[in-house]
Amino acid sequence: MKPFPACAPQERRAYRFTGHVQGIGFRRSLSRAAQHLKLTGWVRNMPDGSVEAEVQGPAAALDRLPAALRIAGPWIPKPTIHWTALPLVPGEESFRIRYDTGL
Repeated sequence: MKPFPACAPQERRAYRFTGHVQGIGFRRSLSRAAQHLKLTGWVRNMPDGSVEAEVQGPAAALDRLPAALRIAGPWIPKPTIHWTALPLVPGEESFRIRYDTGL
């Protein structure tokens, strides 16, 4: 896989993953995939059984995230994915797993 140019336009997306996504290592797999693609942001479980994430980086890397997720966790059933655009978060440097539920 070719690296993304440092000058590539940046985007931030809010993702909602539904389906069988809790209790199977989904957050860890998403974190691995995001780190592999050099994306920043966070991921957390939600009380309704879904997983929420905010992810930032080059648009091409964000577009590759679903496929990279399958590589990072091939045992994970294919989730339903919805996303919306968000404003960039300046200075964000890493991707992390959050343990709060947003309540």
